[in-house]
Formats: sequence, C-alpha cells, structure tokens
Amino acid sequence: MSTGSHRILIVDDERALRLALRAALQARGLQVLEASSGVEGAETVAEERPDLVLLDLGLGDVDGVEVLTRIRTFSDVPVIVLTARDDRDEKVAALDAGADDYVTKPFDSQELSARIRAALRRAPDRHDVAPRVVVGDIVIDLPSHTVTRAGERVPMTRTELALLEAFVTNPGRLLTHRWLLRTVWGEQYGTEITYLRTFVAQLRRKLGDDAAHPSMIATEPGMGYRWLA
Repeated sequence: MSTGSHRILIVDDERALRLALRAALQARGLQVLEASSGVEGAETVAEERPDLVLLDLGLGDVDGVEVLTRIRTFSDVPVIVLTARDDRDEKVAALDAGADDYVTKPFDSQELSARIRAALRRAPDRHDVAPRVVVGDIVIDLPSHTVTRAGERVPMTRTELALLEAFVTNPGRLLTHRWLLRTVWGEQYGTEITYLRTFVAQLRRKLGDDAAHPSMIATEPGMGYRWLA
C-alpha cells in the first residue's frame, strides 16, 4: 500500500473508536478523514471523494444502510461496513445496498487492514474490467458474449452469460443472493435462492470449477457468492 496515496473516511459516532482507527491507519501510511454522523459522512464523500469509506451501521442520526444507499446514488467508492450487530440479515442488507465488505466489532486491526487493501486493489476493476477475462484455459469475451474452454466454444444460455458477467465484472466482491437475482433476472426477483443455485451449478460444470475447491466461484454460506479469479 503506497504511503500517503489513499484517503480513508471513517464514519462513526464513537469518538474513541475514530481516534483508535485513525492511529492504526496513519501508522500504515494512510491519510484519514472523519465524520461523526451519517449526514456528515455522505456530505464528506461528495465533497472530499475519499478512496475508501469505513462506515458504522449503528449511527446516531441515520441508519448506516440508509447512508450507504445515499452514497451509492452518486459514488462507487469502496465501502466496508463496521457493525457491532452480529445479525446476518443486517449484513446482507448492507451488502445489497452496495457495501463491498463488512467487519464485525470488535475487530482485529490486521484483519481490517487486509480487507482495506483488498478493497482498494479491487476498486479500479469497477471501471476498467478487461473485455477478455482469461482464467487458465477459460476465455470469457464480454463484448462478443462468448466463452471458450481449451479453445472450444462453451455453449451458454443468455441467462448463464448474464450471471457470468455479473461475476467477472465484480471480482472479489461478496455478491448476495438477492443482488444477483435482481441484477440478472430483474427487480421482481430476490428470494428464489434455489433457482440461483441451479444456475451457479450449471456455470461451474461448464467452466470446470469444483464447488468443494473453487478457483472461480466460491460459495459464501447463507450470503451469496464471490468471483475469485
């Protein structure tokens, strides 16, 4: 991580935690911005354009998911949510609203730093995904909507191609069941998890990916999937 090259915005109403995070991040050569409320946090994203946001879900003025929803109307800045809540549904809601990752309080500073580095590495991919994605002997050509394996064309349905594109254009991100269903099938979908699993299984079979030891599509139990390649 380049010293001084990234600015991290901390949005948290606990001053002590902000100070602790500031010290830990600055020790790793990062520049730090702070906001003590959700409203201030969204305004700071708009005005300062940070490279990454650490967003607490339990804010005093506005719920963190609502703040994230506001941010996503004008920015695709990577957001890692911090939460003391260990409720899976709330984490899924944050991911559906556009969070890149989440960390449960109390958290290990080294783990948080690793997640920050990973999110910052992925950030350019949101804008500059290569038109051809190569994974081993698999070649995924996005403009022509074709997939080849060891030089042979892999037959894909329109839905399978749309699902595969959702994966490869969001490398490393945890994509929830609901997000994938709405992105690929439409806004009226969101709970048809068995349907989604069927299509993911078909994709894995055609790509030669092993669900038990994945190199491309990893399952996040109870949450969704992640494109590893």
